[in-house]
Amino acid sequence: MDQRTQPAWNLAAGGPKRLIGMVHLGASPGAPFAKLTPDEIVAKAVAEARILDQAGFDAMILENMHDAPYVHGDELGPEVVALMARTLAAVRYAVSIPVGIQILSGGNRHALACAHVSGGSFIRCENFVFAHVADEGLLERAEAGALLRYRRSIGAVGIPVYCDIKKKHASHAVTADLTLGDIAEGAEFFGADGVIVTGSATGHPASIDDIAEARRATNLPVLVGSGVTPDALPAIFEHADAVIVGSWIKHDGSWKNPVDADRAAEIIRAARS
Repeated sequence: MDQRTQPAWNLAAGGPKRLIGMVHLGASPGAPFAKLTPDEIVAKAVAEARILDQAGFDAMILENMHDAPYVHGDELGPEVVALMARTLAAVRYAVSIPVGIQILSGGNRHALACAHVSGGSFIRCENFVFAHVADEGLLERAEAGALLRYRRSIGAVGIPVYCDIKKKHASHAVTADLTLGDIAEGAEFFGADGVIVTGSATGHPASIDDIAEARRATNLPVLVGSGVTPDALPAIFEHADAVIVGSWIKHDGSWKNPVDADRAAEIIRAARS
């Protein structure tokens, strides 16, 4: 099969505002809520990716959120990584925009490997700096040191790592004496390529004050990764360089549903206006 050239992805602080659409894959084989075959999962992801491409999104990201309840890091099964790599390759071939990847939970080396081998343009990483307690348990070890060494070792230094700071679905009592700005500064010091600000859970809006604080604290690109709606874009883009939209663009605004072409087109119109 001919390989499609992957378009360049250049997210810069202060540059053009970017919209990144989210495609949530069906639950992987072996996950508690798995219902689809691998062929069906890939076909569904490709169909949703094409909708985002046609709507005018600047990029998209693939994520295995339906694999809840999550296992973490090295507990991830090879079947999850294989499915994500296969889907990324298929989506990359089907669309004309950059494709990123996140593998839950803590599958950051796995995501880098998938991106490097299957043509991905960036990854999303949780727990890049500092420790916290997530719904999958205590995440006591920051990812940055080992992850960026792994990125260099496989020759994937051109793949940006965008990291969540004070990530959603987590308690941050362990780092309660650190502000969000402190953590953004730490992420920049440790080599992140961008920071992601979220609300407390999927679909919950990020605080404009938090977004502004992150913008003041770092020279990195600032992304907003939850609760993005057309009406919220003007205030968000006062401070942020990009948004990741994963709930509002789905039918009925629920991340569990397929991408809705009309809603995808609506948020693009709002952003371009």
